[in-house]
Amino acid sequence: MKKQNAATPDTGLDSLLLRRNGAVVVEGGASAGEPDPWSAQGLVALEADLAQRGYLLTGPLRAALARLRPAALADTGGALLRRVDAALGADRRHKPLFRRFPDGVPRHARSLYSAHVRAFLLNQPNQPCCCCARSGAEAGIGALAPCAHLLCGECYEELAGHGRCPLCDVPIDEETYLPLDARAVRNAAREHAADALLRPLRLADGADPAAVAVAELTRLLERRTPLNPQDREDLAVLLRHAPADPAGWLPADIPVRESRATVLAALLHRDRDAVRPLLADHLTTATDVLRLVWAWSGAEPDLLPATARGLRLRNLPRPLRRDLLAVLDAFPLGTLAEDLGRHRQAWLRAGELLHPYEHRDRFPYAAAAFAVLRQSDLDLHGLGPRLREAPAPLRVNETPAGHTRLVVTTFAAKVERALAGGDVPAAVRLLAGRPGELVRRLHHLLRVHASWNPGEPLPAELAGVLPAALRRVAPGPLLGAYGRLRAPRETGERRLYFPRGRVSLAHARDDWGTEVPVALSAPVCTLIEAELLRRAGRHGRLDLAVLDEGLADLVVPFAERASARTLVAVPRGSVQRLPDGRRVRLFLHWMQKPHQRVDLDLSVALYDEHWQFTGLCDYTHLVHGPRAAVHSGDLTSAPPPHGATEFVDLDLPALAAGGDRYAVVVVFAYNDIPFEELSDAFAGFMELDEASARGRKGHFHPKAVRQRLDLGGDAKVCVPMIVDLTARSYTWTDLNTSASGGFHNVRRHREQIGTLAADVLAHFAEGSRATLWDLSCATAAARTDEVLVRTRGGAIDSYRRAADEPVADFAERVRARHLPDGRQDAPADDTALVLAGRLTGARAFTALVHADVPAPAGLGGACYRLYPGGLDAAPDTLERLTAGDLVALFAPDE
Repeated sequence: MKKQNAATPDTGLDSLLLRRNGAVVVEGGASAGEPDPWSAQGLVALEADLAQRGYLLTGPLRAALARLRPAALADTGGALLRRVDAALGADRRHKPLFRRFPDGVPRHARSLYSAHVRAFLLNQPNQPCCCCARSGAEAGIGALAPCAHLLCGECYEELAGHGRCPLCDVPIDEETYLPLDARAVRNAAREHAADALLRPLRLADGADPAAVAVAELTRLLERRTPLNPQDREDLAVLLRHAPADPAGWLPADIPVRESRATVLAALLHRDRDAVRPLLADHLTTATDVLRLVWAWSGAEPDLLPATARGLRLRNLPRPLRRDLLAVLDAFPLGTLAEDLGRHRQAWLRAGELLHPYEHRDRFPYAAAAFAVLRQSDLDLHGLGPRLREAPAPLRVNETPAGHTRLVVTTFAAKVERALAGGDVPAAVRLLAGRPGELVRRLHHLLRVHASWNPGEPLPAELAGVLPAALRRVAPGPLLGAYGRLRAPRETGERRLYFPRGRVSLAHARDDWGTEVPVALSAPVCTLIEAELLRRAGRHGRLDLAVLDEGLADLVVPFAERASARTLVAVPRGSVQRLPDGRRVRLFLHWMQKPHQRVDLDLSVALYDEHWQFTGLCDYTHLVHGPRAAVHSGDLTSAPPPHGATEFVDLDLPALAAGGDRYAVVVVFAYNDIPFEELSDAFAGFMELDEASARGRKGHFHPKAVRQRLDLGGDAKVCVPMIVDLTARSYTWTDLNTSASGGFHNVRRHREQIGTLAADVLAHFAEGSRATLWDLSCATAAARTDEVLVRTRGGAIDSYRRAADEPVADFAERVRARHLPDGRQDAPADDTALVLAGRLTGARAFTALVHADVPAPAGLGGACYRLYPGGLDAAPDTLERLTAGDLVALFAPDE
């Protein structure tokens, strides 16, 4: 493929749709018309390039591309390949298959593409038909000769009389399965691993870009969890394509306050007069106003101290300043003063822009709250007499000089005072007015109750207010409390904390507090489970649910604000299987800015089952054991335009045989330069076959990439994952550790790395956190009467709810995997076909780890999947969910 000219405009919407939905925008190709005969060879070359990367054009998308003129096809195809390469991390030193596309395509282009497709068919018989999207052995999928486009038996019989391929219109041979070059097919079959399923690319909806942007914006803004860095970038792209009038599309409720501030600030910059009337409805706390001021000034509205350093606040226009003061003045004075005190330094800076005393007669509560914040005298501004009867939690103090001051007693101080005295009922009465705070403190409340009243049941005050409080709480605190309370805890356990910040730091300490007995935690967990079922049942009935048992390994996403951009959105703390091959190759790529030298190092720290350090593989020790781990060598700079790449090959059986149990992957900034100062930096791993391991075809193989993450933030040490060599699995950690002084390496930090890794695995141990399996089981039980569960071994367990079976009992039976109503054992490919057959024409809830189920005809409902696959080719009647979208389904009623 010929690369698209770098000057070709790219609005970002195309990349966003490809990454989020597997959809490709074809400008000018979506309308009906005849294929351009001059584009035929170029389209074959594009298909060959995509096949090498593990992607497949579906029928409608190929037809739209075929209608493009050659120059337009060159631009569209080149841009598509660049976006795919960027997602895989293959856009550095990458050579396209055909450099002169579409003008000079070698004659072997079609045979090469055919060989790739034939090889994929040998390994994956469940590819979809390009005409009807049926798939699997029952459909009789085969590759036409010579073009290798995939057709099922029925579609071939209908089209055989025409003698031409329905997609590319080339004459086809009488025999559909004529062998091509047998050697090429064998080589391609060896090149493609058995699990390297072709990922379908769909034609993007032909609706107006503004309508597409609004649909995606709504999904993001209705999230109940903070957006990760990739989602925040997508939000900025979508806002550029949103309609001019925000009143017509802006959701009435934007649960995540940082997202709310970002959107309002962007819209204010675009059309201030259109947005000002919306501020009072969307700014529901004083902190919302502060976040908006931060976002207006171009900063992240997270209000972290790191954000404030070096931030120059942007002046507010006078009308906007009055609007914000009016919002503040409408809050109760006590609540307003307390909220300002939570971010005192930030509000002192914001007050310099708002000038609250300038409008003290018009907005007296706002002026008084700032007087409390600044500890100034109210008499100086004529406010003392008007606020003599101060509302709680304020009290009026008279100074010796006769001045009037307001003093605030915070809500948190009252709660802590009650808990310190063991007065749980008093604390519950205070927290009842703030349900989110009550749920966040559930473990603390139960611990205090167990300390002061050992052996007694759940406090009556808590049992009385908890059901109503749970109905009003966002899913994040609800699921956090559920995960914390349902697992047994021990005195002296290691507690892991993730402080709020730009990077995902983790800290641990020994916890010697009172254990919460099961007699106290179990009733609370039961109430939370009932609330989850109630929320899931609001979304309407479905015909069927299909779940993967492996969802139990996926932790409900948390702290996404500090998560890295990744190829596959594996939630932090989740456990995944390693590829089945013998070897994996770790990679690190970075590029420094001009006139800068940055030395990053890819390293592996090795430990035994007791977390005793057993060795390392890094720039100081290139080979570990009998070549069980091999480093590619130390590169000490990465100048543009190509940067530098380091690799580490891990022979998994050899490491395990040598006594190593855990391999902790670490990236160090040797010369102490934060990742955020680099032009580009990412790490990940790929699966290796024997030919790739010997370097016969280069070192970086895009289609073999299984995961990658971008390195960023004010961090100098990153721990992407922890490999369990015995279980052949890895825990995705996406963590940073603090470091200073430079000259970082594994040997220097081996104890810190080992302690962190052990704490992380203990923190995310099975059953200790809420998982996507919990959410999926609640959704399935509340919305369907039949649930199919694909087990880890590939069998299908069926659960049917009896007429007199309560929903809670049905949900527990599925979640605990007790007493299935039937089991069907079959090979993995046949299991996928069985599931596809059951989903055909159904409105279903589907939650899968691997979307390797062929796309059924007429499938509707909603689908979550972690890894792409054949199900991605399903029509737009299927709603596609991310992990964050799945959590958002459990939003409260209010």
